[in-house]
Formats: sequence, C-alpha cells, structure tokens
Amino acid sequence: MDDYYYMKLALEEARKAKEIGEVPIGAVIVLDEAVISSAHNLREKEQRSIAHAEILAIDKACEKIGSWRLENATLYVTLEPCPMCAGAIVLSRIGRVVYGASDPKGGCAGTLMNLLQEERFNHQVAITKGIEEKACGEMLSLFFRELRERKKQKRNS
Repeated sequence: MDDYYYMKLALEEARKAKEIGEVPIGAVIVLDEAVISSAHNLREKEQRSIAHAEILAIDKACEKIGSWRLENATLYVTLEPCPMCAGAIVLSRIGRVVYGASDPKGGCAGTLMNLLQEERFNHQVAITKGIEEKACGEMLSLFFRELRERKKQKRNS
C-alpha cells in the first residue's frame, strides 16, 4: 500500500461529502500502515465551522489510540489544509501530511503560507503534495461549478 492507495480512500470520503451537499473533502489517518480514522466535511450538515474532514479525522484517531499525540501517523487529505486544520495537525503532532489539490485561497501547507513546517513551532510536519491532484481538483471544481449553476438557476426562476 502506498500514498496513492490511501489517497483513493480519502477521495472515497470526499465523495461521501459531495453526496450530502458538503464541499467534497475527505481525510484518512494511517498509523503503522493501518487506517485508524477517516472523515469527510460535515460543516453544512452540522452547522459547525470546525467540522472539516481533517479535524474530524484527527478527533477520531485520538479517540481510537487513546492519545492526543499522533506522532507517527500520516494524514491523507484531498485538499491542502486550511489554517485551522494546519494548526490542529501541528498540535496533534501528526508526522506527515499528504494532500491532493493545492488551495490557492486558504492553503497553509505551502501555497499561501506553510504552518506545517513553521520552525517557530515545537513540531514540524513532513509534506507530500500532489498525490491524485487531478482527481481531487476535478472533484472540487465540478462541485463548485454545479453549485454556481444551481444558484444561477434559482436567481433566474
């Protein structure tokens, strides 16, 4: 099993989000080659600003292993983490993040800034980017294109 395998699992989570009208972002956390948690965005469904895929996956992983420290874990996520999620990743001591699509509007793993490798923090995270980038990016682009079209149709009706 490799990064592509686990990113495909994160993409499956993203599809679950899309099916319920959420922004299609999925996350999977792997420890010792085993998936210990997975999640997708639930912000709209739960009306909670912190219900991002990464936050939910981190919470589940901590509960599963009985510790807030995820030092040897890898987080796979379909979109580059935002500032909130990047902070949670650093604070949970995740060892590595693998993401698919870059986020030009909020990416904090190197696009707008790099909170994951900020040397002033007491923990830095290894980053691998661009795994299944096309599939991740296309899913997001299609979702937002369809959303804009629905809003346009609603205005015109």
